[in-house]
Amino acid sequence: MPQKRVLYGVANYAEVITEHGYFVDKTAFIAQLEVINNPIFLRPRRFGKSLLCSMLGYYYDLGYAAEFEVLFGQTWIGQNPTPHHNSYFILPFDFSPIEASGNIDQIEHNFKQYCNFIIDGLRIGYPTHFHDLPPIELNESVATNLGKLFHYIRLRRLPPIYITIDEYDNFANQLVTSHKDELYQALTAEDSFLKTFFKALKEGRKLGAITNIFITGVLPIMIDDLASGYNIAKFITLDSEFETMLGFTQAEVDHLVDEIYRDYEIDPHSRAEVNNIIKNYYNGYCFVNPHGEALYNSTILMYFLLDFSRYKTIPDYLIDLNLKTDLSWVRRLTGANPANTEAFVNQLITQNSIVYNKEYLVSKFNMYQFFDQSFYPISFYYLGMLTKQDDFELCLPNLNMRQIFVGYFNELHQLDVSTRYVEMMSSFVHQPDLPKLFADYWRLYVSQLPEVIFQQVNENFYRTTFFQLCSSYLSTWFTWNVERSYPRGKSDLEFVGKYHEKFAGLRYVIEFKYYSNSEFKRKFKFTPIEAFTCQAEDMAQITEYVNGLKREYPEARISQFVIYCIGNQGFRVFALTPPSHF
Repeated sequence: MPQKRVLYGVANYAEVITEHGYFVDKTAFIAQLEVINNPIFLRPRRFGKSLLCSMLGYYYDLGYAAEFEVLFGQTWIGQNPTPHHNSYFILPFDFSPIEASGNIDQIEHNFKQYCNFIIDGLRIGYPTHFHDLPPIELNESVATNLGKLFHYIRLRRLPPIYITIDEYDNFANQLVTSHKDELYQALTAEDSFLKTFFKALKEGRKLGAITNIFITGVLPIMIDDLASGYNIAKFITLDSEFETMLGFTQAEVDHLVDEIYRDYEIDPHSRAEVNNIIKNYYNGYCFVNPHGEALYNSTILMYFLLDFSRYKTIPDYLIDLNLKTDLSWVRRLTGANPANTEAFVNQLITQNSIVYNKEYLVSKFNMYQFFDQSFYPISFYYLGMLTKQDDFELCLPNLNMRQIFVGYFNELHQLDVSTRYVEMMSSFVHQPDLPKLFADYWRLYVSQLPEVIFQQVNENFYRTTFFQLCSSYLSTWFTWNVERSYPRGKSDLEFVGKYHEKFAGLRYVIEFKYYSNSEFKRKFKFTPIEAFTCQAEDMAQITEYVNGLKREYPEARISQFVIYCIGNQGFRVFALTPPSHF
């Protein structure tokens, strides 16, 4: 049997199976979806929505009945098929290619051309059944052509159609985020081409020409505006039954990585380090239950595993560049009010949390709410940039998102993050000296901060920005842990030398402490910063972390540091053990 492949970005289910791709079996959800009428399920970009639509299509497509065993035989649904498999015609819409440029007539023209082409494709897909389907004119109303199709199916007593709509909100979101309010209002007006399209789908369900409609996308912004035309939908996005339908659980990831290690004969000694990396960078998403198991972003994880399986080393860069395009959403959503943008981003960089109203999350919202400051957290939750921390606050889910938001913080405050840091990073690589590295960070980065920022900074700010700066230059040799859990607390920041690079086995454990100018003066009176000494309780705290780390990695060369940041006055770095040298 050919070696299995890690397939990244493949959204065609049959291709995953026939190309021997690794596949996390989510087919049990097909049976669960089957009893839901007209479900709408939203998830962030790059979470596997298109692959799910494709899987549903191949499962229900009567044209693939002969291939059922090949495509589904080894899956849960293949072992437990429902009576409706391979029973319907499939009409798969994907709104992402539809351009929203020009005026409303041009948008309608693009919509007609795309949708009518898909409808007319039934002749080719099912020639026995649709060879004499009345002409589908590309410039005719999509609702009119759907009406023809439904009449044809009923007249000939054909099996009904199963419809999937992927990225249902795509071109509407383009209008909203570019602040084309009049065009959006025209798009969702009572007599608009989009509303009549959904009214036609509703009629198709009523007539029995459509057996079900599965809709997916990113944002719920259009659901409220389309309600009068399509009030038959069941919003299952926040239903706990479907929380793990997209994204990988820990058990699924463990099994997947087990397979890759075995099939590609990767040294098992690297496994603990790899597990830690993928959890830090790709895990952390809680869409329904903040106290339940967090999920991995499946597509971005496959990005890592593709590189890892090919070279058997940790990639230099752990962030998928496609994920960075999400930053454009931040600019569009908050750019109309720079003050709100700044406050929102500053809050996440300093606190890594932001309050939200749970009622807003479960309710539909419209275009006007979308740009309201109180809705920022909700919008970014749906975009996958924030996740549930508890029932009252959202937070950044992982280190990838922390890096993205620090980058945006730097841009907002016009901080120079160009090549000015090359010398300090190069010096560290040649001779690791963490106190000097932090001193250079303070001199070159912190010195640029506006005075107003010093009223907001805290330990989280320093560990996050220091981590982001170092990861931009040192990721060839290191990975990082931020707030790693130990029996008696969480360490602030850890440098971890990659097992296949020159700093293999090296670990720096760093504890950050912050005092405002007034706090430092009140607690330590007139002690100058140069005379300040490391506090006993802080030494005891970091020692607890290091002892826990030694139990996990007895061979590691561990150095520990406590870093005090005092307002805008300065800092002290205390090395509690001699640093390891190379």
